[in-house]
Amino acid sequence: MLIFERVGLVSGMGVAGMRRAGMRLAATALCLTLLAGCSDRPGPEALTPTTAKAPGAREHVILVASTRERDPRPGVIFNGERSTSLNFAKVDLSVPPAHKAGEIEWPKKGAGDPATDMVVHEAIYRDTEQDFLRDMKSELARRPAGQKKVFIFVHGYNTQFSEALYRLAQMAHDADAPAVPVLFTWASRATTEAYVYDNNSATAARDNLEETIRLAFGSGADEVSIMAHSMGNWVTVEALRQIRISGKPVPQNKVGNIILAAPDIDVDVFKSQLKRFGKPAKPFVVIVSRDDKALGISEFLAGKKQRLGEYSNDAELVDLGAVVVDMTDVKALDSFNHGKFAQLAEMAPQLRGSVLRGEAAGGKPAPSLSMDGVRITGLDRLRPQPTTQQPTTQQAAVAVDDDAAAPAPAAQ
Repeated sequence: MLIFERVGLVSGMGVAGMRRAGMRLAATALCLTLLAGCSDRPGPEALTPTTAKAPGAREHVILVASTRERDPRPGVIFNGERSTSLNFAKVDLSVPPAHKAGEIEWPKKGAGDPATDMVVHEAIYRDTEQDFLRDMKSELARRPAGQKKVFIFVHGYNTQFSEALYRLAQMAHDADAPAVPVLFTWASRATTEAYVYDNNSATAARDNLEETIRLAFGSGADEVSIMAHSMGNWVTVEALRQIRISGKPVPQNKVGNIILAAPDIDVDVFKSQLKRFGKPAKPFVVIVSRDDKALGISEFLAGKKQRLGEYSNDAELVDLGAVVVDMTDVKALDSFNHGKFAQLAEMAPQLRGSVLRGEAAGGKPAPSLSMDGVRITGLDRLRPQPTTQQPTTQQAAVAVDDDAAAPAPAAQ
């Protein structure tokens, strides 16, 4: 105690106050330690390219826009430090034939085995946004009419580049999504103690995400959707807010769904953001789970201010302009119940089928729908789109009326 007092750390606090502060610090450290052990993580060589092929493995192309530094080490591509400019890359990878929906088959060692693991076949840096845009247009050109769409994924706190890349590959694969998958990855150091660094990195990436969103809309895509997870919701909503107040909106008729998955945002902050945007004509899709332990820890660190991803008042969120997808009763594949959103990809066709059947029977969707532990509230604010194709990940819970004025990015 004397050491702390001498350096002024407890000035005006007193011994009792210092003890309380010490207890809070110890509790925080315990929470971070628990969070660190929530799942296995890939090694440093998880993205080592391989030329090996496997029968039945399915290949995907993922485009990357990143505020991370390039990393010359084999199998890393991007590290967790901040870059002074937006970096781009194109990654060819494959998903093994025995892939289990909602899961990621990490390479066990080195480049991995494409018969059993997700593996990278080629990773190429792109030097300019023109190169990135050219790749996007090329990928869109491979899609048939009606499927020329882009899906942007923004990851959360404590995430390695490899984790974000393979997570997007898993979702695109499970949903059989026609959209071009684009990963926006900001500089996370991927350690539990770097919460403040990660939060600041996400905030610093706002302009770069706005640039990436505008590039997607400038690619000629028929539709652009965005999904953000956890802390990634902070940078996403901030970037969309910037677009809203910039006076330079993106084409409203090309805005797809804006999905906020397990959002690590203070509920009061979210309410203030929506007041600034105005009630969106096309609702946000907010994925919540009341048993999300990671958000419980975040709530503790934030002074017991509830996070949007664990909010319990569905009716209020619907009134604010959201469709609420409650996954509390879904059994998670991770011990912290924080990654349930990734399981929606596999469930998308069944959920959409239920919505369409409800419309056929009653003329319009019922206010809510429950299936396999997922409860969706606010469906009466949506009208399903006629379609003959498999729903994409961004259509995981609902299809949004294209004729409605879109809330985001233009209206956010």
